[in-house]
Amino acid sequence: MPKTSDHHATTATIAGSAAVVSVAVLCSRVLGLVREQAFAILFGAGYAFDAFVVAFRIPNLLRDLFGEGALSAAFVAVFAGYNATRGERETWKLASNVLIFFGVFLSILTLVGIMASEQLVGLLVQAEFAQTPGKVELTARLTAIMFPFLVLVSLSAVVMGVLNTKGRFFVPALSSSFFNLGSLVGGVGLALLLPRFGQPAIVGMAIGILLGGVLQLACQLPALFRAGFRFTFHLDLRDPGLRRILVLMLPAVVGLAPLQLNILINTYFASSLAEGTLSWLNYAFRLFWLPVGLFGVALSVATMPVVSRFAAERDFPRLKETYVSSLNMAFCLSIPAAIGLVLLARPIIRIIFQHGRFDTLATIGTAEALSCYAVGLFAYAAVKIMVPVFYALDRPRYPVMGSFLTMAVNLLFILATIEWLRHQALALSISVAMTANFIFLSVMLYRTVGGHPLVPVFKGLGKIGLASLLMALWLFALRQWLFPAGLTEDRLLLDILAVAVCVVSGALLYGLVLHRLNLPELTMLVERLRQKIRK
Repeated sequence: MPKTSDHHATTATIAGSAAVVSVAVLCSRVLGLVREQAFAILFGAGYAFDAFVVAFRIPNLLRDLFGEGALSAAFVAVFAGYNATRGERETWKLASNVLIFFGVFLSILTLVGIMASEQLVGLLVQAEFAQTPGKVELTARLTAIMFPFLVLVSLSAVVMGVLNTKGRFFVPALSSSFFNLGSLVGGVGLALLLPRFGQPAIVGMAIGILLGGVLQLACQLPALFRAGFRFTFHLDLRDPGLRRILVLMLPAVVGLAPLQLNILINTYFASSLAEGTLSWLNYAFRLFWLPVGLFGVALSVATMPVVSRFAAERDFPRLKETYVSSLNMAFCLSIPAAIGLVLLARPIIRIIFQHGRFDTLATIGTAEALSCYAVGLFAYAAVKIMVPVFYALDRPRYPVMGSFLTMAVNLLFILATIEWLRHQALALSISVAMTANFIFLSVMLYRTVGGHPLVPVFKGLGKIGLASLLMALWLFALRQWLFPAGLTEDRLLLDILAVAVCVVSGALLYGLVLHRLNLPELTMLVERLRQKIRK
């Protein structure tokens, strides 16, 4: 068994890395929310933004499938092995080869997607969506404009994998901030300018997505070269490292495909509901993704290189303890966040989005969707940590099986509940499906590693559960007092103050209770974040 000091050092390293990533992701998510606010003000929830949501689904889905999902996980697993066991020349040669190969492959895929954009949109929506004159044509046009985003963000994911393996987390995590900044400033600027030339304003937002993708890739290049990278124009299809990545990607793509099909399924059903439903679900999911990015993605990014190294060194005891500590951190952060989103969904949505063309009906619909998404927040965060462990152990088949389970649960839940839950069924189905995936992967991982310490997990859950319950009771009582008559147009500043009081007081109560209960992961996370701030 590893020494306790070694375990604490590893946990502290992950906590510190996760804290750094969380700060960077926070910047990105805040900018992302500002961008969504711009959409809400300019377009509200309806015709133009519904078209944009469907159009962005296609390149974004392929991004998750081939780029930041399968490619990132497979590349980090192989690159970490090269970095640990081979020389610098071979390591950088692999990185160059991967960049060239996927740059060419995804460019070809992008050209095909642009030419077939209208057919792709036709497959994605139901007849009710197409009945609105010009809506399908606008959606296809936006799809063609945004398709090259796939190439930019996938290459950015490779660069991010290199930097993370080299122990550099802040710049890669901050890169999505540059994407949001570029898409916000460029998109809004063009949206205000293009109507003067007879073009729809929403086209400007689509072009802004491309500008953001360029910035996301470009901002990481200086850090990449400082890490020692030297680009060599060399494409070798027989390179064993590239072939290993492709072999790992195949089950990863198969595994991610059902998750992406869930998005298509939900988009398909949402297109048959009232106009604006796609917008409500998108606004809610973007807000929900804030804590997922802060907690789940940050911990996943910080954990992946560590567990990959332990797997390469066959140090399974330390791998198990690293996984358990990361899981406790995910629960510690995601469970109270979910409670806050459920209890404060409507005032949060109204404060952030209800401006310009975004009306009260849109606030209610978006808040209902947000509450349903939040139910599965803990599962999202946990699965983000579990999947890289399976890849590090060279057991990708289990995430694949879990993905198919997720798709089946999602579809069955929608079919059983959409008639009476309407758009809430589409949000809640994702939470139910992800919870099923979490349970399945937990059991499979326990069996794969030959068992891991369960006492720390259940002990941590007990402490987190008690602190979360006390926080929930406090927030419920506070909400009844601060929002006695719901939300009104003339008390925006009071609502902002009231939500701030709820969030700050709830977080302080939760933190104090966990501090008294002595949850080590929280103590370590806070300490490492404090050290980073001091530096």
